[in-house]
Amino acid sequence: MPNSDHISKQFDAELEAIRANVLQMGGLVERQILSAIESLITGDVAMMNRVIDDDHRVNAMEVKIDEACSHVIARRQPTASDLRLVMTVVKTITDLERIGDEAQKIARMAKLLSQKHGLSMPRYHEIKRTSEIAVDMLHKVLDAFARLDVVMAAQVVRQDEQVDTEFQAIMRYLITFMMEDPRTISLSLEILFIAKAIERIGDHAQNIAEYVIYMVKGRDVRHITVEEIDQEIRQ
Repeated sequence: MPNSDHISKQFDAELEAIRANVLQMGGLVERQILSAIESLITGDVAMMNRVIDDDHRVNAMEVKIDEACSHVIARRQPTASDLRLVMTVVKTITDLERIGDEAQKIARMAKLLSQKHGLSMPRYHEIKRTSEIAVDMLHKVLDAFARLDVVMAAQVVRQDEQVDTEFQAIMRYLITFMMEDPRTISLSLEILFIAKAIERIGDHAQNIAEYVIYMVKGRDVRHITVEEIDQEIRQ
């Protein structure tokens, strides 16, 4: 029979492979968001189509990682911190897949908007600024996952308030735009749909940040305040 050291090394290698695949999936999703927003701003229909078509790659990675986690649970029966890692991964890839869906939605709405040349287009710099915060959240939370950095994860939780504030500002702007010219209602609602997708990306990044804190600290910090999270990570 293989000795316990050999089994332990195999287990560690399996967990490390799962972690690496999560980061790879996160990198793909991050590129999807960036491409979706860039295609919206530039009107690059080919790029929009690539984002839409590449969503299947995100879905495939979710299935692959989920199967690897199921395999680890069945064969290794992880406990304590190893079990928390596997549970965190399973939840994280669900949120990453949903972020990929939001990127695809943005690209689809961008295609619709690119076809509406007859109306004055609202400015996109508010959308761009909000997306930059959301992408920064995703980038930081993936880094926090890789480094087991609860301080950075807590920063991501705090940033979600910024995204929410920006979304509210965009919504107020679009309401004003629609009231001034009712012909733009359809177009403005499509832009609002994009803004909501970005706001949801921030929510998913926040979820992942909370999972990272759980993975490291063993404490479920969902549904508690940012101040309470700060206290928790200091312990």
